[in-house]
Amino acid sequence: MVISSLFIIAGFVSLIYGANWLVDGASSLAKKNNVSDLVIGLTIVAFGTSAPELVVNSVASYNGLSDIVFGNVIGSNNFNLFIILGIAGLIYPITVQSSTAWKEIPISLLVTLLLFILANDFLGNRSPMLSRVDGAILLIGFLWFIYYVFSRLKQDKTEVVPYTEQSNFKIWGLVLVGMSGLIIGGKLVVDHSVEVATELGLSQKIIGLTIIAAGTSLPEFVTSVVAAFKKNSDIAIGNVIGSNIFNVLLILSVSTFVNPIRFNPNFNQDIYILMGGTAFLIIAMFTGKRKKLDRWEAGLLLGGI
Repeated sequence: MVISSLFIIAGFVSLIYGANWLVDGASSLAKKNNVSDLVIGLTIVAFGTSAPELVVNSVASYNGLSDIVFGNVIGSNNFNLFIILGIAGLIYPITVQSSTAWKEIPISLLVTLLLFILANDFLGNRSPMLSRVDGAILLIGFLWFIYYVFSRLKQDKTEVVPYTEQSNFKIWGLVLVGMSGLIIGGKLVVDHSVEVATELGLSQKIIGLTIIAAGTSLPEFVTSVVAAFKKNSDIAIGNVIGSNIFNVLLILSVSTFVNPIRFNPNFNQDIYILMGGTAFLIIAMFTGKRKKLDRWEAGLLLGGI
């Protein structure tokens, strides 16, 4: 137990430094190439912080641990939305772009609804599960989302902001080392948290929804909090929304290709919570200060855990 605790602390340290390097590298990359921080947040940062979910779910799917697969993704998305975005919004009110309010957040809601329909097999007659066909549908959705994000490169007009130019080697070094720190830190925290939880006799579903979900969401948590302290709203919210979309469309599709995943209907309640929270976020964009997550709205998100 003591050794596991030390590894968990080491994981936290790796996560904090990794997140800081990733945000710095991603922001520099955006400025140097005249790409908006939001696009970087929705792609590079979102993928980097979703890497722990990808690793954990692939292993869990291979071992037939369906409850951990779904618990990790659904729990991580709820953690991202309510806790991470709630805390980030309390640190610094998050101003979002029009496309985020009108498109990216609603896309996140539609993606969750798609998962709900496919997992419960409302369109078929088999027992609730995600088959490889369902995984292919999710993967097609993921490819469409990537196409949509990069199509914005032609539309976005990034304001030129003075900054100290860095070499491509240093920028990509920060991004890659940051991602590595996040992945290593996430794995350390998750693996040793599971060891502790197993010793305490917790169920697979509870472990997936709580410890593993929170552990694999730590990269998103640290990255968005660091971005909030740096007043970088686009990366703070782009990371959360992008990660939630990545988790469902990419992580679950890859998991189904490893093994079809049996769905436990008990997860429906957690999906309802996720859809409700995302719907609240959409409403928040048009209340108070428009296209902005005010501190009181972030507080409501955090209180809705």
